[in-house]
Amino acid sequence: MGENLPLLGKKVVLIDDSNTIRRSGEIFLSQAGCQVVLSEDGFDGLSKVVEHQPDLIFVDVIMPRLDGYQTCVLIKNHPHLKNIPIIMLTSKDSLFDRARAKLVGSKQYLIKPFTKKSLVEAVITHACQPKEQCDGAVE
Repeated sequence: MGENLPLLGKKVVLIDDSNTIRRSGEIFLSQAGCQVVLSEDGFDGLSKVVEHQPDLIFVDVIMPRLDGYQTCVLIKNHPHLKNIPIIMLTSKDSLFDRARAKLVGSKQYLIKPFTKKSLVEAVITHACQPKEQCDGAVE
């Protein structure tokens, strides 16, 4: 069972205002065994992160009301959430955007459209300790 679901037991919150991105991410990560919690904006995402205490958070950079940078800062400033790795999802690929993501505490900057492999690799890199725990997860 572990071979078919290499990320079994990993909990991920995916925050993105695009229904297509949320559904794609949910399918890709669920196929690898992750429990995926979806959110369509930063405010709702914060409450889901507090409620579910995930192993990893994916957050879109550009969202209405509370963008990904602001969401990341709020999570990183919370004493019980600050150690959860955050990966920014975006179609913006400038050096400025990457630097800003790093400044607010993001561990990785993933360009959309993403692939199943890139999402699974991000979970392995940032949420699997030790790494052997998720060996064989990337197809």
